[in-house]
Amino acid sequence: MTDNRRLGSPSSFKLRFLAYRHKSESHISLPPSPPSWRVRGHFLPHHHPSLTIARWVDKYSPLITIRSRFENIVIIGRYKAAVDITENQGKFTADQMFNGAISIAFVPFGDRFRRMRRTLHSHLQPKANTILGILDDPCNYHNHVTICAATTIMKTAYGKSTPTSATDPEVVEIKQRIKMSRIIMRPGTYLEFENTKKLNAGQLNRVKEQMSIVQQSDKDIGPSFAKYMLENIHLHSLTDIEMAFLGGSLFLAGSSTRKTSAAISTVFMAATCFPEEQAQAQAQAELDAVIGRHRVPTFADQDSLPRLQAFISEALRWRPPLPTGGRYRCDLGKTTLFGNHWSISRDPDVYPEPDAFKPQRWIDVPISVFINSLLTMWAFQLTLDPTKPLDDMEFMNGVMTDVPPCAIKFETRIPELELRRMMQHYPQDA
Repeated sequence: MTDNRRLGSPSSFKLRFLAYRHKSESHISLPPSPPSWRVRGHFLPHHHPSLTIARWVDKYSPLITIRSRFENIVIIGRYKAAVDITENQGKFTADQMFNGAISIAFVPFGDRFRRMRRTLHSHLQPKANTILGILDDPCNYHNHVTICAATTIMKTAYGKSTPTSATDPEVVEIKQRIKMSRIIMRPGTYLEFENTKKLNAGQLNRVKEQMSIVQQSDKDIGPSFAKYMLENIHLHSLTDIEMAFLGGSLFLAGSSTRKTSAAISTVFMAATCFPEEQAQAQAQAELDAVIGRHRVPTFADQDSLPRLQAFISEALRWRPPLPTGGRYRCDLGKTTLFGNHWSISRDPDVYPEPDAFKPQRWIDVPISVFINSLLTMWAFQLTLDPTKPLDDMEFMNGVMTDVPPCAIKFETRIPELELRRMMQHYPQDA
């Protein structure tokens, strides 16, 4: 039986008043919205919300509106709509969302973005630890990818020369931040952002401490990104807080399981899932023709390997590691804008047969994913372990996980002793 006293409570009147005020303040026409009778708005499952959004896009419109409490969220679900909005209406949508738009992941395009990106790109280097890790323990290939990325980034960012493991405080803390960020980035969960303030403050303080150690150290700690920024302030015109966030962004970009590590593991998975398309065989035939098996490939080979680049890009379209994209404020109507990467990557007008694996669609790929994929596919033949389960949607889930989506067998294409010798002498600045 309904308690009538609750219907007349102050909180009930306040809720109805806020709903009325929100409705009366919305003066612009929004895209179609799926029906929902929930007071708090549309329901999105925590597991693969991008798939639910994709179904709505297919049914209603390339642009749809969902509601979370009193927030309108416009979701982009098709390629043409994404281009039209981000290019033609960019001044209304390229607004900051998190961290005061100081972390490079969320900074809007402009002078600050150009300064931070230019500083960042000038100091990135690859390593070959992934190959040696796979040789020693192939079952934990996903862990090798994650640790290798973290080791490289800690060395590059702060000059840390000790081995980095998954239990290092820096890695644990940044994973916590990534996990909370993943929750925030899901449509309809922006209010959770309040819970991240302490975590953001903790990360910023840790980065400031690392920068201070670099600045005050009496001994030569070796080259690092922090040292480079401090010694070249006059070249980049970055403030102290911009440098601190940029150092944290460098680590975040390199070691996030949801980003670089997931992307690399997705490429590995794609190499094993499509043997009938001969995609891996074609990419390795190109590697043998351009590089051979007597030297280790480097970044200098990138422009000569269009088939491999296309393979990587198609793998990331097939299973995008960040399926719901980022969020932006839109000045018109005080709405939030999302790009749903999953439905955009399935746009049949741009990608005919979207569920088919066709590397010929692509050419350009992220540089960190390229070098790890290049070295691995040059060194190994990858096949699925038929005795183990396969979940080719795992990296698209909104929940952080260190468990790879499939078991992969790595068979060396080069005698193991020779491969180890070449990897141990692989130049860091290759």
